Amino acid sequence: MAIETRVAPERPTTGYEHIDDEKCRLFTGYIETIGKKWSGGIMMAAARGATRFVEYRAAVRGISDRLLNQRLKELEAEGLIERTVVPTTPVLVRYRLTERGRSLMRALQPLVAWSVDDYERTHRRPDQGRV
Repeated sequence: MAIETRVAPERPTTGYEHIDDEKCRLFTGYIETIGKKWSGGIMMAAARGATRFVEYRAAVRGISDRLLNQRLKELEAEGLIERTVVPTTPVLVRYRLTERGRSLMRALQPLVAWSVDDYERTHRRPDQGRV
């Protein structure tokens, strides 16, 4: 009696076999931090020069003071935003991107470009020519 051995069919290569699961989870954690509602807008406001709480509130339309405060604390805890207290009367609090935050903003630029291209490609009406 012969024993039949089965060979699993070979899976096609996807180009993603080299991606390590642990690194993927690490990336996911980072992208979820910046992907939280309002975080991207706050980071953009910082990149554009906002330093005071009121400047962030004006730049990120629709955000509540409570949520802005919470997101600034989260971004500070992640080392993306730096908070400085100037001991004046009244106390002056300033926020700015850290070098790490600036590095993240530079790294996100290709993703921003892709999203604009994708939006234009998927929302173009058939009767519209190339943009």
